[in-house]
Amino acid sequence: MIQQGQVFKLTAKGADGQPLWAYRYRLEGRSSPRPQMGGFATRAEAQKALRKALDRVGPGRGGAITLAEFVEEYLELHQAEPVTIAKLRWLLGKATSTLGEKRIADLSPRDVYAWRLTVPEGHRFEATQALRQVLNRAVAWGLLDFNPAKRGVPNTQRRPKEKRPFESWAQIEAIAARLGPVYGPMVIFGAATGLRPSELFGLEQHDVDRGAGVVYVRRAFANGRIKNTKTRLSTRAVPLQAKAVKALDRLPASVNPILFPNARGGRIDFRVFGRRHWRPAQIAVGIQPIRGLYDLRHTYATFALRAGVPVFAVSRFIGSSIAMIDRHYGHLAHDSREHAVALLDALALERAVDAAWTSHQRPARPLNNTTSRSRTRRRRRLVDARWTPRLVSVASSDDERS
Repeated sequence: MIQQGQVFKLTAKGADGQPLWAYRYRLEGRSSPRPQMGGFATRAEAQKALRKALDRVGPGRGGAITLAEFVEEYLELHQAEPVTIAKLRWLLGKATSTLGEKRIADLSPRDVYAWRLTVPEGHRFEATQALRQVLNRAVAWGLLDFNPAKRGVPNTQRRPKEKRPFESWAQIEAIAARLGPVYGPMVIFGAATGLRPSELFGLEQHDVDRGAGVVYVRRAFANGRIKNTKTRLSTRAVPLQAKAVKALDRLPASVNPILFPNARGGRIDFRVFGRRHWRPAQIAVGIQPIRGLYDLRHTYATFALRAGVPVFAVSRFIGSSIAMIDRHYGHLAHDSREHAVALLDALALERAVDAAWTSHQRPARPLNNTTSRSRTRRRRRLVDARWTPRLVSVASSDDERS
């Protein structure tokens, strides 16, 4: 028998300093799981949500709720940015349009497998991931014993779209020359730092630290609003190569706190910039095929890998995981294998040369009764300071004083 539930006050407080409320209930009795949900501003809101949850669960097993009903409850309680909620709702709509009337307790892996094949390939992976995410919550709450979207339902990630980095800095410079005193340097800066377009548009003057030689990525501007960066890795410090510094030097003097403002002094809109400026500039200089704004980021990653920058460093600089770098960008560095072999061969050669530099063993001196000399004074020796065949003479502190 399902418990009627309990509403209680949390120790946590909301933005207004008032305590938050939560509810919980048992599904089958004293030893059964007890779902809990919190974050309500008032006791009345928590009671209303509890009644709604109990009505949907119904008597007996917790799986009486339909998939469509559970998806709605999940989206109501899910804490994320509005744009994320909107995308999740759209993806889950592909499942609820076919399986929405089924009770989640009756949802089988076969049902999910058959539904998945009806989803267009371009959205199949993400839609299945979204359904798995929702049903994971049902398992956590004790409404299901296992996730039917995982058991026997493979969800192979689709092959990433081919990236189209620019072939040279000359191409980027040609486009920048057509874009004017602000947009031109911004495009060069984007290709020289690997920032996402939304991160470029979110930059402010104080984010650039010329003394430290970095730009701090702290926020992004998308869909008309400032938001946090995409992931935990996205908040980062990106080193400024010479191209980036020169691009900043080309910006006109301004008191506007926005680093790259639009013509009205506000932040740049992704779609407007792409339609009115980015695409026409590429057509004017004969770029084929037309690249997207994100291809500036792909260009940075490709140039960095071809230059021999370690994947770990590239991952930190562009704010993506190493797995993502390998999947999306690794294959673009066509000469990376040759470069790696050259480095390994050079190291092997230097090690072999270094072995010949080992000093010859000298016979041990006979023991005597005199006091041993201090070991602080070292004799002159030869070391390989830079892992090169060139010998560097390192003198002791006594030699420097003499």
